[in-house]
Amino acid sequence: MDRVKIGAITVGQAPRTDVTADILPLLGDCQLLERGGLDGLSRQEIAAFAPEPGDYVLVSRLADGSSVTFAEKHILPRMQQAIDDLEAQGCRLIAFFCTGDFPDIFHSKAPLAFPNRILQGVAPTLTASGKIGVVTPSPLQLEQSKRKWEKYVSQATAIAASPYEGLEGIRQAARQMAQVDCDLILLDCIGYTIEMKQIFARVTGKNVLLSRTLLARVIAELAG
Repeated sequence: MDRVKIGAITVGQAPRTDVTADILPLLGDCQLLERGGLDGLSRQEIAAFAPEPGDYVLVSRLADGSSVTFAEKHILPRMQQAIDDLEAQGCRLIAFFCTGDFPDIFHSKAPLAFPNRILQGVAPTLTASGKIGVVTPSPLQLEQSKRKWEKYVSQATAIAASPYEGLEGIRQAARQMAQVDCDLILLDCIGYTIEMKQIFARVTGKNVLLSRTLLARVIAELAG
């Protein structure tokens, strides 16, 4: 029997070995095909995508392991190209390795799994108080994160901590989050790891929702 093919699109560059290290054990015997919105671009070319005031800001990982900040608008056509490619490869489902809030412009015969929409459906049901803490990679994303989540809960407190710059910033953010009046913490970037989730849970004593493993379990439900 042929293995089920699952597509994965990062807004940065594929492969996302940092993500697959945590999620492949959850996916079972499927074949994961990866593409990226910044694939094939040099740092100089990516620099032209720097966000301007009013842009929706994304942060992702490049193939060399470094991170980059850029405006969503520049990569949307490239992401559609990635969808077309993965669909042509016979993928049963295509998942986005990004929790960004994307416009409803993509088309595909295969279902598209957006972690952000999964989080939006699940997170409000897991907070008794309606107050959540949100961890996002960049200070440039704090206001857009607060606006996004307060459509679904009564109060969202956002703190910035990059998942791509080591664990000390994560520990510091966890100490800050321990003082926040909330009963659920969202690690709102696919870059956050299981180890980072464990740090937040241990330091804060609160429930923590990790986007990459939540996405993986949804994929596994369809692929299994």
